[in-house]
Parts: sequence; C-alpha cells; structure tokens
Amino acid sequence: MALARGKRETGQDLSEAAISDVLLCEGLFHTEPLQQFELMTNDSIQRFFRREIVAMKPYTPGEQPQAGKAIKLNTNENPYPPSPRVAEAIQQASSQLERYPDPIGTAFRIAAAGVLHVDPDMILCGNGSDDCLTVLTRAFVGSGQKLRLPYPSYILYRTLAELQSAQFEEVPFDSHFGLSPQFYTADEQLKLIFLPNPNSPSGTVVSQDSILKLAESVDCPVVVDEAYVDFSPTNCIALIERNPKIIVTRTLSKSYALAGLRFGYLVAHPEIVHTLRKVKDSYNTDMLSLAGATAAISDQTWLAENVRKIITTRGRMFAELQRLGFDVTESHANFLWCTRNDRSMKLLYEQLKQNGILVRYMVYPGWSDGLRISVGSDEQIDALLVVMKQLLSAD
Repeated sequence: MALARGKRETGQDLSEAAISDVLLCEGLFHTEPLQQFELMTNDSIQRFFRREIVAMKPYTPGEQPQAGKAIKLNTNENPYPPSPRVAEAIQQASSQLERYPDPIGTAFRIAAAGVLHVDPDMILCGNGSDDCLTVLTRAFVGSGQKLRLPYPSYILYRTLAELQSAQFEEVPFDSHFGLSPQFYTADEQLKLIFLPNPNSPSGTVVSQDSILKLAESVDCPVVVDEAYVDFSPTNCIALIERNPKIIVTRTLSKSYALAGLRFGYLVAHPEIVHTLRKVKDSYNTDMLSLAGATAAISDQTWLAENVRKIITTRGRMFAELQRLGFDVTESHANFLWCTRNDRSMKLLYEQLKQNGILVRYMVYPGWSDGLRISVGSDEQIDALLVVMKQLLSAD
C-alpha cells in the first residue's frame, strides 16, 4: 500500500488512499519528518503564537475510540438513532450542495420558533452550541475583562475566556450545587456570565428565581447553557421576556441524537441576535446540518419518546448505582455524577475501560473527583452494572 497522505499513487485505489490517510492520523504508520521541518525547533515555532495561546491548556474532549468495540458512556451522546426524518431531509438537501446555505438558517428558525413559542428573530443558529458560546464570548468580553462561571462546570468556558485574553472567575457552587452569594456580586469588569443549567458534571438545576435574581444583580448578559434541558422539567426560555439580559443556548447533540451533525442555537432578545450576526462566521452552519436540524426539531413526537426512555433508564441507573455504594447526585440531565470515598475513582475508571466500557473520570481540585456516566441504552447499562458489580466484589 502506498502511504502518501491523501495522495493517490499510480495504480492505487481511491479507497486505499483514504484508508492510508486515516491510518496516518491514528499514528498506526510512521513517516520520516520532512527535512525542512528539522530546521525549526518547537521553541522557534511557538514564538509565532500569542503568549496566551502558548500558555493555555487545551480543552480535552471525551475519548472517541477509533478502533474496536466499546460501550461509550463518556460523552453524553444519545444511545438511540435520531428521528428518521433527519436522514430523509439530509438526503434531499444533498442535491443542492453546489449552493451556499442560508446564512441565518431561516427554515430552522421558523421551525424552532414554533416549538419554543418565540419570534424567529430571537434565534441565532450555530455550529453546535459551542459555536454560540464562542460568538457570545467574542461579542461581549474584551481583553482583560472578566467572564464568570460556576465551579465545577463545563471546562470549555475557561478556554473561551483565554482565547479572548480575558479573565475567568470561577465561583464555587454551594454544597447543594446552588449559587453562592458571591455569584451575584456586581463587578464593573464583569462582562458575561455562563451558567450551565442543568450543570455538568452534576446534572443539577438552578431555580428560575435564582437566575432572575442573578440577572437583576449584575450589569452584563447572563447566558443559561441549556445543553441538557430536554431531560429536565423546567427551562429558562420564558425568562428572556422578563429580563432581556438573559440568553439561552441549546444543542441538538444530546436529546435529538445529533452529536455528529454539529448544530446548536441560542435564543435572545432580537436586538442581541441582530448584533451577534456581525460576529458569527458568514456561513457557520452548512446546508446538511440545517436540513437535519430542521427535520429533528420538527419531530417533537420522536423527541418526547426518546426523552422518556432516557429518563426511565436514568432512574434505574440511579437506584442501582446507589445500591452499589456510590454517592449519586440527583440528575436532570442524561448522565449521573458518581463519587465514593472507599476506593480510587481513577482506578475504577481504568478498570471499566479495560473491560470495554468508557465513562468520564473528572477531577475538580478543591471539590472532588468522580465518574460522570452517560445514560446509555438499557442493554448498555445492564452491561455496565454487571461489570461494576464484578469489579467492586473483587476487592
């Protein structure tokens, strides 16, 4: 096999070239470094980057195995396929790929507005909700200014602040994962607040009254990150009318089973959305993702049944893991946060991995470490519980 990366050699099948490209990306084959690259050391290359970029720690996503079979309970993906309407819509849209997509996602905004009971002009589409969070940070937080977030929560928020050469202020939750008094404190350098609700890794929810109080206490936008909200009984969309500083972000990766499609959106006052369009990439959502997302959000019958199954399995997981001796936080998301003091959580994570089960081991200095376990299918959770019982009884 010729091992040219992405290059088709004479007599080489195109699929073979593609396979070699993947193998090189996975590091299964090694090539000699090009001679001209040897002329520059890592230090001399790094000097071209902004100091903040060199110093920052990269965001580390959950492991995505490239080979073999594993039960993936580590990245909060939906264990079930999306609505059948999604593939049909993508197939239809694929006949128009020579065209640029709608830059503001009109069809999706109209469909989502009908579901959420808001004006379409209150919706901004994004390449996943992370794209929406990036746009918000770019728009509101300048160099040296401050972004506030709870701790522990989504670690990407720190990265977004660092990319802006901004400060991030992590304020610990109280012992019940509620907002501490410090979180409500006004600060003239504070330009944006991120509040995941439900929170990750805990799956807990901050009340609507607390969020309204927060928006009234500070002089900056409050972004409620509702990535997991469809697994929760409450949401904050209605709060936008009560305080226009409140912005809600959402994703179709979790409840709609579209993690591989990369689509999210935010809901905000129309004037905020209009100005944010200056900041987003010109075509930040492609034609296929727009078609799939529009089909997905239009199928609320599928969503209701999918959410019902996951919540039912979550309840069973919660009870079984408690019986196994874990301290399990009551969750309003599609995962559970599990801790215990009688054994190493990191070792347990590694043992599960050796048995083909991936969960997320997370460490929060000053708080705790633990396992965040996604709600899988009933069959996946049955396998998890069998292996977990074996590991715990072996000690």
